[in-house]
Amino acid sequence: MRILSILTAAVLALTVSMASGQTLPNHADPQARDIVPNLSAVPAIRFLTTADFPPFNYRDKNGQLVGFNIDLARGICAELNVACTIQSWPWDQAAKALADNQGDALIAGLALTPETGEEFDFSSIYLMLPGRFVTPRAAATNFEPATLAGKSVAVRKGSAHEEFVKRYLPTATPAEFDSETLALEAVREGKADAFFGDAMRASFWLNQNDGCCSFAGEPYFRPDLFGEGLAIAQPAGHDAVRRAIDYALVRLNRDGKLDEYYLRWFPVSFY
Repeated sequence: MRILSILTAAVLALTVSMASGQTLPNHADPQARDIVPNLSAVPAIRFLTTADFPPFNYRDKNGQLVGFNIDLARGICAELNVACTIQSWPWDQAAKALADNQGDALIAGLALTPETGEEFDFSSIYLMLPGRFVTPRAAATNFEPATLAGKSVAVRKGSAHEEFVKRYLPTATPAEFDSETLALEAVREGKADAFFGDAMRASFWLNQNDGCCSFAGEPYFRPDLFGEGLAIAQPAGHDAVRRAIDYALVRLNRDGKLDEYYLRWFPVSFY
């Protein structure tokens, strides 16, 4: 099978914002039905988060919790018309606080793994984190992965993205770096022909370096390598809260609110 065909099979369908020109994600399953849950069982939602994961959840210069996840939590409560609290915990204590029922939901990027799946239930995924290529702007036009044969692709050493390049682009040469930033700088400085890695982190770098480089080609989704994406955790068995959150996610997606939050916090789309 041709390399391009293998990679293209991993691409998730996207939507396009005509007003902004941004490519937007399908945040939630577009086929999901908005089955109205029993909201009488959910008079309020106590969200737990952290304050060290910008732009998802962090404190601004005034000490206020802000970010994509904070807007989402408040949007969920507004959609459900329930009371809402958002409490910040240190990362190493947040999951335990949820397990101890000190909150109803954790919105802080807790990974969906077999281990966390045994302890918690999760909402629908509201944002996936793809891998993407970055090249000099001139090379991004009509980019195809097959053109990287015999060329160097900068990757973070030991990452799943390096494994992806080795598996699906065996004719390219991975150039290993200790961080995504160093790998991206290698492209800017002409020390590598392209970068492949976490698209979200690359989008932050491109926001500061858009004159030299840009995303090239499509985003690639491989849950087995890059993770399932972002979801909201609840204590196991708290089905009323989980169903209410899933209902709100479907409604926020259809109303365009998830796109609004995404555009607010990610000026360079990573989709």
